Amino acid sequence: MGIRGVQIKIEGLTHRYSSRGPVTFNRVDLEAKPGEALAIIGRSGCGKSTLLHIIAGLLRPTEGTIRLDRVLVEGPSPRWVMMFQAPHLFPWMKVAQNVGVGLGFGRWSKNEIRERVAEALRLVELQGFAESNVQDLSGGQQQRVALARSLVMEPELLLLDEPFSALDAFTRSSLQHDVRSITKRLGINLVIVTHDIDEAVLMADRALIMAGSPGSIVHELDVDLPDPREREDPAVQALRAHLMAAFQEAASVKPHASGDGGQHESVSEDKSFANMN
Repeated sequence: MGIRGVQIKIEGLTHRYSSRGPVTFNRVDLEAKPGEALAIIGRSGCGKSTLLHIIAGLLRPTEGTIRLDRVLVEGPSPRWVMMFQAPHLFPWMKVAQNVGVGLGFGRWSKNEIRERVAEALRLVELQGFAESNVQDLSGGQQQRVALARSLVMEPELLLLDEPFSALDAFTRSSLQHDVRSITKRLGINLVIVTHDIDEAVLMADRALIMAGSPGSIVHELDVDLPDPREREDPAVQALRAHLMAAFQEAASVKPHASGDGGQHESVSEDKSFANMN
């Protein structure tokens, strides 16, 4: 796959869901270099998922701009793709059909689609499941199919909205490792929204903490660790403790109103800390 990353530049980004609703976040500025992996961490209601949806072109900001390689983001594009908590597969299609569904809307020959689907399945280690029914796969395998469906489009940017939160610990750990490995191998950018401090340390080059209502980026930490990263590594544990302390300091300020204008994330404050211990 001939893919490269993209320079991300966000300037003065502000969002509210309605003209009279509360501000979700206010004047967010952010830059990322090509191939960089970012993790956005924050309590429920700080606006992190909304920020991700705006980067993906699924929502329009109230003010400010997002540019990828100086091109203004004004809507969805195959150049950037997003994975959600649920894989959203078509249950009546086989694995290969699910992976290639986006290519079917382009001017690709059947041979080209077959080759690109096979390569994407190899990347996610599902090459033996091309003709399987997706209903017969485990939750982790279904998320790998969703990942392959994203990668087959050869995007420059992969956006993840807590896609591993419903998986068991072993499967989640495996996917965290593999997604980072794949994006680094392909040289594409990664932006992940998560409640999980471990996930941020294991997957990101830089972790950003959002807090407040309206939300803002209050802290950032470079995750300068060699690959592959293992939870038991003392360096990983030390950086995790540093990031946890920064997160708890940011989270200690109680928000006075929801940042999402009534559209809350479903994970409570207590549950958000459950994944971190």
